[in-house]
Amino acid sequence: MKKCLFALLAFVLTVCMPAKADNDRVITFEQLPAQAQAMLKQHFADKVPLIVTVDWDDYKVMYQSGERVEFDKKGNWKELDCRVSAVPTALIPEPIKVSVKTTFPGAVIIKLDRDRRGYDVKLNNGMELEFNKNFQVVDIDD
Repeated sequence: MKKCLFALLAFVLTVCMPAKADNDRVITFEQLPAQAQAMLKQHFADKVPLIVTVDWDDYKVMYQSGERVEFDKKGNWKELDCRVSAVPTALIPEPIKVSVKTTFPGAVIIKLDRDRRGYDVKLNNGMELEFNKNFQVVDIDD
């Protein structure tokens, strides 16, 4: 009986829980927050947006060249994923630039995530670094 009840509960939860991806809707570049538009015009001016989407808590801009930028509701960037090219250096906090240049000379930052805990950095050599709010390295993955 317990197994049947558990299976029924699991089924109901999976059917009733909407997927986050289903909430994405396509918008125009001009519908992005002004701060996001300004940042993209300044640092990704030579790129052509392929699609701009919004869901309940963030905006995403994907470019034809493969780059992806994610913003919060206010237009502050949350994630910069340049895949194979370098993240614009003006967007990288100075302590992170110095740490990467010192520890991994010649490496390029291709992905940068920012959240309330700190920053996650991915380099073109496959290394992944995690920085806390004080820009101290707290984890390194290869």
